[in-house]
Amino acid sequence: MSILPKHVSIVEVGARDGLQNENLVTTADKVHFINQLSQTGLKHIEAGAFVSPKWVPQMADSLSVMNQINRTSGITYSALTPNVKGFELALQAGADQVAIFGSASEGFSQHNINCSVSESLKRFEPVMELAEQYQIPVRGYLSCVANCPYDGATPPVKVAEVARELINLGCYEISLGDTIGTATPLRIAKMLESVNQHIPINQLAVHFHDTWGQALANIYQALTMGITVIDSSTSGLGGCPYADGASGNVATEDVLYLCNGLGIETGIDIDKVADAGWTICQQLGKLPSSKASLAIRARKIRDEQKRR
Repeated sequence: MSILPKHVSIVEVGARDGLQNENLVTTADKVHFINQLSQTGLKHIEAGAFVSPKWVPQMADSLSVMNQINRTSGITYSALTPNVKGFELALQAGADQVAIFGSASEGFSQHNINCSVSESLKRFEPVMELAEQYQIPVRGYLSCVANCPYDGATPPVKVAEVARELINLGCYEISLGDTIGTATPLRIAKMLESVNQHIPINQLAVHFHDTWGQALANIYQALTMGITVIDSSTSGLGGCPYADGASGNVATEDVLYLCNGLGIETGIDIDKVADAGWTICQQLGKLPSSKASLAIRARKIRDEQKRR
């Protein structure tokens, strides 16, 4: 049996990567959602994105959201910042950390940010210079690490090449994203092996979507290879506006249930996360896509009925 880590860190992306692909919710609802998540034991919450409101209107109020949340000591509140203007807004918002995003495939880079992979990396240089000046840690997102909706399969060597470029720019960690959720464990293993030849495993995270129902299997594969940082979204919120058919990120509740069953510590209360998910989903007029969240709610209803 493979050796599993004793502890993993969860990067909660529901308030950004989740809500940016859902119907618009009010600033007050976003603030309440993040405040609820802050009471669950999570240590990293991605709270907003400073991107063009023309392209991502759901994130237009990120400055207001981050200025209104009740910050809890020990929690990193981060934001996505694709350019200098975004970084400057993140500073105004008091972001503890920022993230930049690139693609391992040319087709996705062109459709997502209208430039080549090499051009996108060049654009990040002034952001990285400012981050160093203000001593703000920068995380790098890398999309399409298994397959691209435009180019097909992404060669693992290409993923490793772009990931290494992001590290060389100054990112402290690279989050490897299966953007369209088509990967299976063997593809993930080959990709991680390739990237790990150039980057230590403790500088890598995984960010898997669940379009084909493989996210948890892929996460388990990553755990067996030493990955200890997992991106997830409460209730499985989100998708990808530039990848048709891509369902939401893997649900935080489902990841927590998996880790709990494997004896891996997270320090996070799964019931409290589920409660936060139900609250925001009520505002969105939908049910959580998390199987664990639905099971928790069903259990609570049964318990209430027994007490009557």
